[in-house]
Amino acid sequence: MNLIEKVREHLKTGINTTPPFLHLFRYTSKTIPMPQVETLYIYFVLDGEFRLYTPGGMLDYVAGQYSVSAIDTPEKGYVLAFSEQQDFLAASVDFTANDVMSAIIALNDDLTMQILDNTLNDEFKAKQDQCVLSCLERILDMLVEPVSMKFLCEQIRAEMIFHILCGSCGKAFIQSITNVKSAGEIYEANSWIKQNYRQSFKIEELAEQWNMSVSQFHQKFKNAVGMGPLQCQKRLRLTEARRLMLDEGKKATEAAFDVGYESLSQFTREYRKMFGSSPTEDIQFLQRVQKK
Repeated sequence: MNLIEKVREHLKTGINTTPPFLHLFRYTSKTIPMPQVETLYIYFVLDGEFRLYTPGGMLDYVAGQYSVSAIDTPEKGYVLAFSEQQDFLAASVDFTANDVMSAIIALNDDLTMQILDNTLNDEFKAKQDQCVLSCLERILDMLVEPVSMKFLCEQIRAEMIFHILCGSCGKAFIQSITNVKSAGEIYEANSWIKQNYRQSFKIEELAEQWNMSVSQFHQKFKNAVGMGPLQCQKRLRLTEARRLMLDEGKKATEAAFDVGYESLSQFTREYRKMFGSSPTEDIQFLQRVQKK
């Protein structure tokens, strides 16, 4: 069964919401509403041809192409050609700026610079664009698995964001989210944090290293990366601790100390805040999901 057939199985005329962040659309009129611009989303044209009106002009899309709201800022849509069934099919996937920043932080620094310098080859980027559609198809497959749907769909969405970053609009995507057009020194600082997140540091020390005041450094870092330096360090520590427990079987205490925590209670408190449950509960759930 192809992607279009799968979509038709799940929709009715109008807007269809399928938890937790996927929306399916079927229209039979030429003029169609676009999702709210306050929400960041990826908009997929699945069957038919579509014209998107934006503040910068008109953009045309055929089936299999997608638009990113953070780049194109949609105002309204118009169907240029209906499908053989005389309708227009589309889908959207919601995400947050924090979702994108988490993916950017996890990228290899060389890959981030290749995206920003636009040096990835066209064949590789075209393959990544196709992988974005494959992720959508896999999310649709998960809709019949209610027990594991939420967790696995979120993992697939994170993968989808990675492929968008590496695809044809990756540079514009990063710049629209992070505003990094002139933030080279901040990415050097971010790279340093990635390599040294286990050790304690003070923002004052980093600001001095890059010849900025504390307030200037903190604001520039937050504008470029989407979070402050210490928040970035915390995310790196907790993500690595989660991997150590899940992939290497380490206990919470050992994982916490390995990533730089000196207090187990602080680690548990911050872990619960980030992942929604204690380290033990979270890892047990992930292990059950992996066994299915």
